[in-house]
Amino acid sequence: MTKKKKPELRSRQWYGGSDKSAFMHRSWMKNQGMPEDMFDGRPIIGICNTWSEMTPCNAHLRDLAERVKMGVYEAGGFPIEFPAMSASESQTRPTAMLHRNLAAMEVEESIRAYPIDGIVLMVGCDKTTPSLIMGAASCDIPTIVVSGGPMLNGRFQGKTVGSGTSVFQWTEEMRAGKMSKQEFLEAEAGHSRSPGSCMTMGTASTMASMAEILGLALQQNAVIPAVDSRRRVLAQQSGRQIVDLVHKGITISQICTHDAFKNAIIVNAAIGGSTNAALHLIAIARRLGIGLSLNDWDKFGREIPTLLDLMPSGRFLMEEFYYAGGLPAIIRTLGEHGKLAKDALTVTTKSIWENNKDAKNWDKEVIREWDNPLTTSGGIAVLRGNLAPRGAVLKPSAASSHLFKHRGKAVVFNNIEEYKQRIADPELDVDKNSILVLRNCGPKGYPGMAEVGNMGLPPKLLAKGIRDMIRISDARMSGTAYGTVILHVAPEAADGGPLALVVEGDMIDVDIEARVLHLDVSDEELARRRAELTIQLPPVQSGYQQLYRDHVQQADLGCDFDFSIHSSELTKQRVSH
Repeated sequence: MTKKKKPELRSRQWYGGSDKSAFMHRSWMKNQGMPEDMFDGRPIIGICNTWSEMTPCNAHLRDLAERVKMGVYEAGGFPIEFPAMSASESQTRPTAMLHRNLAAMEVEESIRAYPIDGIVLMVGCDKTTPSLIMGAASCDIPTIVVSGGPMLNGRFQGKTVGSGTSVFQWTEEMRAGKMSKQEFLEAEAGHSRSPGSCMTMGTASTMASMAEILGLALQQNAVIPAVDSRRRVLAQQSGRQIVDLVHKGITISQICTHDAFKNAIIVNAAIGGSTNAALHLIAIARRLGIGLSLNDWDKFGREIPTLLDLMPSGRFLMEEFYYAGGLPAIIRTLGEHGKLAKDALTVTTKSIWENNKDAKNWDKEVIREWDNPLTTSGGIAVLRGNLAPRGAVLKPSAASSHLFKHRGKAVVFNNIEEYKQRIADPELDVDKNSILVLRNCGPKGYPGMAEVGNMGLPPKLLAKGIRDMIRISDARMSGTAYGTVILHVAPEAADGGPLALVVEGDMIDVDIEARVLHLDVSDEELARRRAELTIQLPPVQSGYQQLYRDHVQQADLGCDFDFSIHSSELTKQRVSH
């Protein structure tokens, strides 16, 4: 049998030979004390790190990067670490989503410009995971993801509390007079008490899970707590594995196939993952030329039960998820019930099923059995109608079942500032059956599509014990949030979508089972309103914000820039739109 020839290393274009160019590339690297044999033809592994003290979830990634380097050296590679923009969900204004595409551009251009044969993506906080994967996808080189891991469980007043999820609860309790301001402030330290990302199934945990089921990360990447020693072991093993991927010539496009994305949608349903995953996976897929759409979320995820009992949908947190068996236990259950494409390739060079078929479930309260799910139909519901002709999304596992079929009067807020001004007004014409509508908070309108869609309820209704209402917007919400919240309405109001035409007092019909979102206003009246509509966008504050507004696509297309998607997807888009 003929031995398969190793792929030619991309880095040899920089470091190979004895001409002036190679001399200069090697010489300047040697000023860091690099030995001669580092340039002898071994794979150059880029470690793209989103470490930043301004991104608390990622502030421990410097230590993990050193472990990755150890693994790369052990496997005969040459690790080179470089930084990437780190958009912090908790610290960045107006929203980290505004900078996801900027970070993706930076990563893509860094990979293209540097002598890199394979890349390790060091990620954690919400947008750092999709942005780095998007950038790597555009370059299609061997890629592996190392997440920072979740924080330890929060603790306050003797109870377990979840980051993000609990603060939404406490805020409502304080506004309702059930929690004192002093208690609210005392909760801060126990809410986030160790390095790592949110330990609820927020967007960070969701996207770490998506990296694992897509095949881009080693088993248990999603769930090992940030401070657990096994997180360091995983980082070192990932360093070894990326060298193997380079030698075998396995690139990101060979792993992230349509089957892999189908698996990701199914797993997202089973874990009660964030609605933000819909935006990010569509954006990643379109970078690879894979036509993932909102329809696929209903097609593949609708009948999948939510098996994970974890906040915000359930009771437990990521620590318990890890101890119960982690994502491998979920994958095994889904595979045993014929729900997964088992042959999908992973960074281990084995299939997703080979990696997980023997996984154990050690706690059937945390990871439910197939016939005892948290909800029988999980996933992300995609609603359509004259209010959202290109779709809107809702997370059924975090919503209230009594509101799944509802008719209510619209209470309209033209922007988040107006909402804040009016929501506490005791004269606000609102009752428990009303539907709160927030607009001009989408990709172009904010700009950046902030996580403001899960509007807090009017204090006068909170005082009466009301804890959920239907809320509709063109914004996003945190993956740690909950409630019957309809998001990502496309097209957004600022792009001329029907949300811009809603008038206070209009009746809106919502039927989640039927996937309908309908504004009960005649076509003739809507046409009249549209003829009178004038869209006034708020001013942008920078050149990048203007570029974002000019080129960002709508939520149903993943909110990526129109010039960044794969050429095959661009052709399809021109035909369909």
